[in-house]
Parts: sequence; structure tokens; C-alpha cells
Amino acid sequence: MWKTRLTALLFIALGVFLGWYVLSSENNQSNPFRLGLDLSGGSYLVYQADVSEIDPGEVRDSMDALRDVIERRINAFGVAEPNVTTEVHSLGIEGEEQRLIVELPGVTDLDQAVEMIGQTPLLEFKVEAPEADREKIQAQIDEALKTDVSAADIVDGTLTLGSIDYSKIKELQDQLYVSTDLTGKYLDKAQLQFTQGGVQNGGGFQSRPIIALSFDREGAELFEQLTTDNVGKTIAIYLDGILVSAPVVNEPISGGQAVISGNFTIDEAKTTVGRLNSGALPIPISLISTNTIGPTLGHEAVDAGVYAGIIGLILVGIVLILWYRLPGLIAVLALGIYTTIMLWMFKFVPVTLTSAGITGFIISIGIAVDANILIFERMKEEVARGKTLHEAVEIGFKRAWASIRDANISSIISAVFLFWFGTALIKGFALTFGLGILVSMFTAVTVTRFLLLSLTKRDGRVGKITRFLYKTGLTK
Repeated sequence: MWKTRLTALLFIALGVFLGWYVLSSENNQSNPFRLGLDLSGGSYLVYQADVSEIDPGEVRDSMDALRDVIERRINAFGVAEPNVTTEVHSLGIEGEEQRLIVELPGVTDLDQAVEMIGQTPLLEFKVEAPEADREKIQAQIDEALKTDVSAADIVDGTLTLGSIDYSKIKELQDQLYVSTDLTGKYLDKAQLQFTQGGVQNGGGFQSRPIIALSFDREGAELFEQLTTDNVGKTIAIYLDGILVSAPVVNEPISGGQAVISGNFTIDEAKTTVGRLNSGALPIPISLISTNTIGPTLGHEAVDAGVYAGIIGLILVGIVLILWYRLPGLIAVLALGIYTTIMLWMFKFVPVTLTSAGITGFIISIGIAVDANILIFERMKEEVARGKTLHEAVEIGFKRAWASIRDANISSIISAVFLFWFGTALIKGFALTFGLGILVSMFTAVTVTRFLLLSLTKRDGRVGKITRFLYKTGLTK
């Protein structure tokens, strides 16, 4: 008997401790609740992925790789708790559309949000075209640079070159080099460094930022072969289609190390390094939808959810106590323990709380109450048959268990399917709903049982007050 009472006291102590932890961690912000975009405010971006060139069997892996790249890119900017997910949007008979959902809590500037996603610089290594081709191209460049100087080309005594088509010249210059297999795909890491000697600046020397590249194993082999085949020639390095450096290869370079020594400012070099390290996008994406939620609206949603939960608990508690008296009071205490366990789990897992998630939590409270009602009604039947209170508690729990188990298993199956196939919003509801059902089974079948048994004895003897409170609730 004392073991039962000690266990009941431990459950109460557990509820008090977890409640204290939740309140203290929230007050001092040591481990606050993770709030979703609809509660904290921020930006919501939807991208459409172009998988037309991807083998159908590799679409899933490619979308996962895309998500990982975007996550790394956003994390580099220090955004707190970003949420990047993928989903398949059904287009009816026309098929399906792959989408990338990006949630950025606290980022309410859409332009800033879109810039964070950005585009990874296209890094390319090109080698000189065959000599015959280069001579033809160079001749075309020289021809394009020729211009008939007329009076209209001279302004204030200065010759203008407005008649020259520079876009055509750039196109011809790009043809001096041909693409290779070595691209940013094989880049392992980029680092910002500075030249040792620097460049002369007003009598002194100023270090110049450069970008050091390290390739992976396959990239290192390609780079070594590339430099071996082009000793004495230039290798052009292009970023986003712009030639930034064309160093001469003096000897084969092993180890997979290269340097981009363009005319970067420090800020430009830092940005380029960050974007190179974020990785290339494995799938082209296009922005199709944006939405911004202000922090004020999110705060109001949090207050509304908390208010609804507290009012719901109070009303449920009043009904239980008025109808079942002492068992109702025990159920309310078990619900309190259930609530503290759930709130602790939200912090421990951790769970990103959204409006839909809070809804799932509140609904799971109703399911927890439903389990207690099934148990109490069974207990009433046993008391009416002349069983002692201790026997009524034991038998009532055993006979109610089958109904509680079957009902909760069907709800858990629903939650699993919602989480597996649902969108990000539905997943938030399914997660808190499923966790709530599991915890409610524990509190209803274990916590409530030990609390009730702690107030009875095996021989059926109980105190007068306990007997009165039990019977007025169980023998109506």
C-alpha cells in the first residue's frame, strides 16, 4: 500500500518539477519554446523546383540535397531556427509539382529573405581554345575594335568609342576559352585569404583579398590533370560567367588547391566565399509565392492559444469535479501532470509550435479526459454491483483499457498518416496530436490509477470523507 502511495507522490512531484522547469526556462529564456512562423512572425517563401531534367528515381534525393544546400546557406546568415522543407504539390491530372518551403522566423524584410536564398555563384574553370580557333577569334576581336573616327566621335577634344559593340567583344573573348569538367560541383571549401606582398598604394603596400579553393578528391584529380595538360598556358576562372582570373600554369598542381585573385573588395570576397561554401543548387528553383507575418500578429496568436488552453482546462476541470467529485479531482490532477509533461516535451524534443500544433495539443487534452471518463463509468458500474472501492478501481481500469487502447491506436494511426503525407502546417498538428495521445494514455492509465489506488485499501476500508467523496461521484 505504501509503495502505491509513494508512487503517487512521485508522480505529483514529477508534475511539480516539470511545471517549475517549464516556467523558469521560459522566464529566463534559457530554453524558450520554439515558435513557428505564424506565432513569431517572419517570412514564408515558396519555391518551385524544376525537376524536368532529373531522372524520376532521383527526384527525392535531389530535393533532399536542395533542402540541405538552402539550409546551409540560411544558417550562414545566423537566422534563428529556420525551417526548410520539401513537399509535393498535386496538380490533379497534370501531375505533381516539387516545392521547397522556406520559413525564416524574425525576418520580416522580404527582399532580405530572398537575398538570403540568393544564387550560388557559378564557378567554372576553362582552358584555352585550340590555337587555330584563338587566332580566328582574336582577328574578329581586332576587327570589332576598329572604328572610323568621325567628328561625331570627338567630344571636347576627346575620342569616344561609343560605336564599339562591347557586348559582342565580350562574347568573342569568352570564346577564347572552352569549358572543362571542373566546376564548383567539386569544391570542398573556399577561404578568404590575403596576398603576402600586396599591391603598392601611395608609397606603401596594401594586402589584397584572394579566395583560396580546396577541391574534393575527384576535383583534385581533375585539377591536377587540367594543369598537367596546360603547362605554359592560361586557365580561366569564371564566376557567374564573368572572367575574374586567368593565371598561367607554370607546372602541374597537385593537392587540389587553387586561388582566385580577382580584383575583389573585402566585402565582395567574403560574400563570394560564403556563397561558394553553401554549395551549388542541384536543381533550378524559381520563387512563386511570398508572405510576411508581423511579430505583433504572431504575439496575438500566442496569447490567443494560451488563453484558449487555460480556459478549456478550467472548464473541463470544473465539469469533472462536479460530476465525479474525488475521482474528478484526481483526473484534474492527472491532467495537470499531463500538461506539464507535454510542455516539457515541447522543449526537450524540441517541437516547433504553430497555431495548428497548439490546436492538436488542445484536442489531445479532450482525448485524455475521454479516457478518464471511460474509466470512471466502469468504476461506477462496479460500485453499483457491490464491489469495494479498491476492487472498483482495479476492475474499472482493466475493463476500460480495451476501449481506451483501440480508440487511441486509431487516433495514433491517423496522426502518423497526417505527419507522413501532410504539408508542413499539417505535420505540426499531427506531431503534437500524436504526442498528446501517447502521453494521455500514460497519465490516464498509470498516473490516475496510482492516485486513485493511493486513497483506498485492499480490504475496502477508507476514511469517511474519502468514502463520501467517492460515493457521491460514483453512485449517481
